[in-house]
Amino acid sequence: MDFTLPILPTISTTFIVLSGLTVAIGWWQIKQRKIEAHQKTMFLAGIFAIIFFVIYASRTIFIGNTAFGGPDDIKIYYTIFLIFHITLATVGAVLGIISLYTGYKKQLEKHRKLGPITSIVWFFTAITGVAVYLLLYVIYHGGETTSVIKAILGF
Repeated sequence: MDFTLPILPTISTTFIVLSGLTVAIGWWQIKQRKIEAHQKTMFLAGIFAIIFFVIYASRTIFIGNTAFGGPDDIKIYYTIFLIFHITLATVGAVLGIISLYTGYKKQLEKHRKLGPITSIVWFFTAITGVAVYLLLYVIYHGGETTSVIKAILGF
């Protein structure tokens, strides 16, 4: 049996996991009142998330998205789960930007209220992102991959 993992999805998923882990570390650091370490760690979490997004967006535009390759009878459940993940990721990204902004602008009352919510949303985003990766590339073989450019322009 020939089993290989696709390089770009594997790398991008690794970065979202690193982002989730650094958010967890940053949360622990702020509970320990290690403010400077917390700031650096959360900045790094943001960098990891940006690297994920750049790889994901570039792959989506130039190579394409991979269709679900599992059984047809569970495709609807995968699609619902994927929509949930995408919604969560979008909300998490917006909350992450706002949390980083309020933290760096010393709007600490807002930051303290928003930070834990953002972190929880981001943990679920990372976990569901790994689940999508596993369903697309590990548990089942991915379906067809078509680029946005090919889909729109026909080449």
